[in-house]
Amino acid sequence: MTVTTAWAAPTAGRPLDAVVRIPGSKSLTNRYLVIAALSEHSSVLRAPLRSRDTLLMAQALRGLGADITDGPGESWLVTPGPIRGATTVDCGLAGTVMRFLPPLAGLAAGPVRFDGDEQARGRPMGPVLGALRALGVTVDSPTDALPFVIAGTGSVRGGRVVLDASRSSQFVSALLLSGARYDEGVTVIHDGKPVPSQPHIDMTVATLRAAGVIVDDSEANCWQVAPGPIAGLDLTVEPDLSNAGPFVAAALAAGGRVRIPDWPTATTQAGDLLRDVLADMGGDVRLADDGLTVGGDGTVHGIDIDLHDASELTPTVAALAVLADSPTWIRGVAHIRGHETDRLAALATELSALGATVAETPDGLHIVPKPLQGKLFHTYHDHRMATAGALIGLRVPGLTVENIETTGKTLPGFAHLWEAMLG
Repeated sequence: MTVTTAWAAPTAGRPLDAVVRIPGSKSLTNRYLVIAALSEHSSVLRAPLRSRDTLLMAQALRGLGADITDGPGESWLVTPGPIRGATTVDCGLAGTVMRFLPPLAGLAAGPVRFDGDEQARGRPMGPVLGALRALGVTVDSPTDALPFVIAGTGSVRGGRVVLDASRSSQFVSALLLSGARYDEGVTVIHDGKPVPSQPHIDMTVATLRAAGVIVDDSEANCWQVAPGPIAGLDLTVEPDLSNAGPFVAAALAAGGRVRIPDWPTATTQAGDLLRDVLADMGGDVRLADDGLTVGGDGTVHGIDIDLHDASELTPTVAALAVLADSPTWIRGVAHIRGHETDRLAALATELSALGATVAETPDGLHIVPKPLQGKLFHTYHDHRMATAGALIGLRVPGLTVENIETTGKTLPGFAHLWEAMLG
């Protein structure tokens, strides 16, 4: 058994004055990889994120027939090939791998087995697997969860399918990404409570259109992908704005300023909501040609916010909330109970253990800040729990973070970047 030493979260001894370069977006990198593997021509992806989630995606696509190699300047060169079966996809704990690739595996010439980390076996998969069955794909999955087998036949009929995507927008994105290669394309209709993280579906639509795919999303809760060719890509991946969250939030917690270069002026990333969130919590937020700069004086205000469309920001907002001068309500994020861990339960448990008063609500958290004590902050193998602990540690001496290495899921070298930010 591997024993991991808890990481001593550094306390800020003075206001920050830092420039932090954030690697590429995980969400964009994995979408681009799937599209490139399905395209008619080779692609060049510049500045892609190289983390556990994206490396798992690249390795899975290699097993399915794509050639993915290193190119100049940290780029990836992707050459599509015939989609083959008789392979196993290791999903790790990556929702994008376990959900985006089964629709692609239906196009494989042979069976494709999917499995992943033990925790991944509890993540919801039923809607996408049920949709594939409705589209004519044979799925061997008694529990509609990992592990399962997609019995690829080399083609998928496609057509119209109705599903409930209220637990994850990835169910919709998964079908859209491969839909252009289906005989009849695909029309996905959502029937259920509002889809969470709608910007992630908008991101999928935008990346498909960048590859020449015709997508009609003019009707609410309906997305239609026409059958047709997919063009190769030649682009640079934006920085991951959600991964930037703890760093810019640090300016509020510790005071001072933090600048993130290359923050896009227009983006489909849900993490861009940080600009409004941090301004409401007391930050001085400025977007300019040199990037996003956030300043603060150590004062944090509580807020009442609905994060339904940007739920990955919940741990960062919750971490700031326990340092605030007034209570915070976080709403609209019931679906994050099915993320890498039950994030609402994990946050309530860990923040309460530090001394805050935290209550779960049906769709979020109510946080009342109180004096905090440094203790071991458990992460539950969840990268965003780990970064939340680091953020609180800026103000709470003696806080240690369990398994800081779990941040490698989406941001390798997080601890080094964090310590460098503090100088």
